[in-house]
Amino acid sequence: MTRAKNGTRERPTLEAVAKRAGVSRATVSRVVNGSTTVAEPIQEAVRRAVRELGYVPNLAARSLVTQRTDSAALILPETPTRVFSDDPFFHGVIRGVSMELDAADKQLVLLIAGSTAGHDRVERYTMGRHVDGVMFASMHGADPLPAALIRMGIPVMCSGRPLGRATVEVPYVDVDQIGGVVSAVRHLLDSGRKRIATISGPQDMVAGIDRLTGYRQALRDSDRRSIVAIGDFTRESGTVAMRQLLDDDPKLDAVFAASDLMAHGALRALREAGRRVPDDVAVIGFDDIEMARYTEPPLTTVRQPIQQIGREMARQLMRLVAGEEIEPVTMLPTELIIRESA
Repeated sequence: MTRAKNGTRERPTLEAVAKRAGVSRATVSRVVNGSTTVAEPIQEAVRRAVRELGYVPNLAARSLVTQRTDSAALILPETPTRVFSDDPFFHGVIRGVSMELDAADKQLVLLIAGSTAGHDRVERYTMGRHVDGVMFASMHGADPLPAALIRMGIPVMCSGRPLGRATVEVPYVDVDQIGGVVSAVRHLLDSGRKRIATISGPQDMVAGIDRLTGYRQALRDSDRRSIVAIGDFTRESGTVAMRQLLDDDPKLDAVFAASDLMAHGALRALREAGRRVPDDVAVIGFDDIEMARYTEPPLTTVRQPIQQIGREMARQLMRLVAGEEIEPVTMLPTELIIRESA
């Protein structure tokens, strides 16, 4: 850096970099802004001059030129307590998104909107174009914000099928929720279980809806009746729901819980009631979080690739930001992992 007359250090300019590299200012600008139209030897000369001078791009000025912020938002319509709880879904999605954006030299902006005021604040922020694109995960109900952002020309990706009827198509990444649950319930049927209950997820979320649909579909094919209690994907709700199921139908001999955390809670309730797993009651969860291998007994579960969901959302979003065409739906597979609980 050079020194100004008042003794402070001046930031190196594009002109200084151009002089050091022996190229024009316009060439330096193209290289700094990521253009691929400049020959590789010239790019290297510019990058070397940037390093030697300690040049740092003026991001505000560059954003005015490129209309890009080099950042993307991940919106979680949950309370901070829930997002930073022991639920590995949030950790996995955030990790996957962050890894993909980091590899592309983009910044992740995490926005939590678990209240009406929080949702309004997030809406103002994203509509103010402070980010290049927006991702949604763990959505509740028919949130109009994704479609509204798309109508404004802001790229959007969702985790899970958006609920409600949007006036524009909202692209999303999801897993084979229904197929995964059908395979789990059929496993219980094939093992001779007669009275199979479920602890469903919340019915204002697509994962809760689809996992209950899969359970009912598998039972309908076998002529068995549904036995349902509703949870909210937390361990505590699994315990409460399992107690309710035992009260409603003491002879049940299997339960599918729509998340591993709820299955863990169900195991606790079964122990309290003196029911042996799997001898008296078989238990299957959904997610295959790390804890599933260490429950007592180890948990049979439907594996979904949580981290890959985040990576795929970020990957598809960056393609949209770059103006590329993408498939509106990206579906990832699930897999039944059989352990001692069933």
